[in-house]
Amino acid sequence: MSVQSAAADVDVDLRQLFASLGRNWLRILVFVLVVTGLAFAAASFAARHYKAETQVEIAPRESVYTRPASTNPDSDKPILDEQGVATQVQIISSNEILKQVAQKLDLSRLHEFDETVDMSALNRLLVLVGLKNDPMDVPVEERVLKKMREKLNVFGVEKTRIIAIEFSSEDPKLAAAIPDAIAAAYIAGQGAAKSESNTAAADFLAPEIADLSKQVRDAEAKVAAYRAQSDLLMGGNNSTLATQQLAELSTELSRVRANRAAAEGTAESVRKALQNGGSLDSLPEVLSSDLIQRLRERQVELRANIADLSTTLLDNHPRIRAAKSQLADLDAQIRSEAQKIMKGLAMQADAAKARESQLVADVNTLKAASAQAGEQQVGLDALQRDAAAKRQQLELYLTNYREAASRQDRNYVPVDARIASPASVPSEPYFPKIGPIVGAAAAASLLLAAVFTLLRELFSGRAMRPARGARFEPIDEVAMPPAAYQEPSNRLEPAVANEFANRSAGTSWPETVADTETRPRKWPEADVEPVAEPEPLAKSEPLAKPDPEVKAEPVAEPERIVPEPMAEPEPVLEVRRPSVLGEIDVDKAAEKLIASGAARAIFVSPEGDEAAASAILVAREVSDAGLRVLLLDLTASGAASRPMLDSGLFPGITNLLASQAQFSDVIHADLYSDCHVIPVGTADPVRAMRAADRLPIIMQSLTTAYDLVVVECGPADAQGISRLGDEATEVFLSMLEADDEVTQAAVKLIESGYPDLTLVTPLGHEPPGNPVPGRRSAA
Repeated sequence: MSVQSAAADVDVDLRQLFASLGRNWLRILVFVLVVTGLAFAAASFAARHYKAETQVEIAPRESVYTRPASTNPDSDKPILDEQGVATQVQIISSNEILKQVAQKLDLSRLHEFDETVDMSALNRLLVLVGLKNDPMDVPVEERVLKKMREKLNVFGVEKTRIIAIEFSSEDPKLAAAIPDAIAAAYIAGQGAAKSESNTAAADFLAPEIADLSKQVRDAEAKVAAYRAQSDLLMGGNNSTLATQQLAELSTELSRVRANRAAAEGTAESVRKALQNGGSLDSLPEVLSSDLIQRLRERQVELRANIADLSTTLLDNHPRIRAAKSQLADLDAQIRSEAQKIMKGLAMQADAAKARESQLVADVNTLKAASAQAGEQQVGLDALQRDAAAKRQQLELYLTNYREAASRQDRNYVPVDARIASPASVPSEPYFPKIGPIVGAAAAASLLLAAVFTLLRELFSGRAMRPARGARFEPIDEVAMPPAAYQEPSNRLEPAVANEFANRSAGTSWPETVADTETRPRKWPEADVEPVAEPEPLAKSEPLAKPDPEVKAEPVAEPERIVPEPMAEPEPVLEVRRPSVLGEIDVDKAAEKLIASGAARAIFVSPEGDEAAASAILVAREVSDAGLRVLLLDLTASGAASRPMLDSGLFPGITNLLASQAQFSDVIHADLYSDCHVIPVGTADPVRAMRAADRLPIIMQSLTTAYDLVVVECGPADAQGISRLGDEATEVFLSMLEADDEVTQAAVKLIESGYPDLTLVTPLGHEPPGNPVPGRRSAA
């Protein structure tokens, strides 16, 4: 029998609900006043607590005039990070400092810090009865420290080197005295630690300096003895005498060789000029001779006289002939002088050659001496390094010892901390704040009273009213047909699911019609109003996996119930494409993936883009079954993702491989199902393929996030899909026509290690029910 929910027939009358606040205002007011009064009394009689704060600055206190000479000038600016400040906070709140303060201020005599002092009779009675622990069982020092820690708060001020010390007490003077005493004890403790460190350093350095002084004397004595024994006389530039002489002779030898080469070259030039009868005016050595210069001047004068005489006299004239004879004598004298210059240059070259030979002999002698001195110098250098290192360490120890001893004698130990702001005696208590407490109590009590009043009015039913359009007339019971109308999906509606669950094991299930035979099925008769004739479906979906040897009976789904006479449904035919190579349809492929629990499904389409429809249809079928499915398009043209997104301009797998996008940017929703899809993408394919090694990592991530990852690879081979699979992978070969191309592709995949290859075809598949216009048709 049909039941109507009361919640659907009544509404809350808000006016009536909130009007209850006005009707009960006196009760609410009394409750608020009582609670507020109690809060005021509690705050007025509560013990007053005062809080004071002392600030300590952590900064270097060393003066520029007393800074150790070995200290870096930048060392007066130490950098304290958060860990350094936290360390100082723990030191300030340590038991040692708190004990010193407690003893100095004699806090154990105060009842605030030791409850055993002036213990009330009630507390004594509770201790005797055993309802309270006896505080006498705990030492006095621990009781005082426990109370101090409860009232103490030490923290570092953010982004500064200041540490704040807060303390609360019932006595305002004590609240200010204790943090000041803690800061003073901390600074005194730091000074004592530094003084102890200086004393320990001085005690350590004194015997070390004595030992190092003796070692330095011994090392320097060994250096002097070794130098005298090896005859290693030192020259300039801190080098041995033999090495210095060798360097000087090498320089002289280079100069002599250069002079010899220059003399030989000049002599050869003069010799060639004389032999070939060439002009000697181009030779610098010839031109530099004074005699040759005078002869050249005389030669020019004679030529000028000959030219003057030639204007009036013939060539055979005695005067002209005499002038020409003198000119010839001048040329002979010039050439004779040039030969003398050539001989002089040759003699100069011979002398340079002899000097060179002598220098070479001297250099060879010094080389042997220098090599021997070098071998001896190695041992001398070792002794000198040892002596220098010990002397340097001794000087450092002496400097540090003098500084430590002077600070120890003068008791000058600057502490890297100071009290930046001492605590002042508070004049007002921080607790209790009567105004805020009373206000909060009044607001809370008012809110609680209002909520209680509204809930009581709501649950009493007085704030309810009939909903608009609610009908409370009795409704006749109507018998429903055994199969309810369902939307186009693989999910079963309640009526069909119940029939599926309640059917006995021996009852045969509806069978699939594989040929033209059909057997109509009638709806069971019931005492119901006449219904319209249900329209037959193009294909019936079996509720369970059918027996391949038994033909199935189609089940037609009825339309919505309307007041029309019911007639028998027409028979339903299921037309299947005959199998040629043992291929299965989309429904069978989806059932296989669901039953096997595969995490990945790889589709290979040797026939091209048209065969990629199998991957789309299978992904949608599995998604409609309730699984989380993602389709990864690895085709070059985007044949698998373009029908699901109606565009090829979305970022996809190439953008992910090229590090241009993240997972959230490349995963898109199918426009026609609950499936998700990663398209090819818009990045450069060449750049993306350089990161193809990341595909297994991407596949592993997608498998973790989804129940099934469907990969459409296009016309790929076994090597191409090897990096996409794992143990829970099903490989499908999508086909349209049973031609040689499909057969060869299947054989190659089986031979390459995929014996469980399944052939699937999208032909003959129609989505169940009446799909939404455009849905699925995009495939």
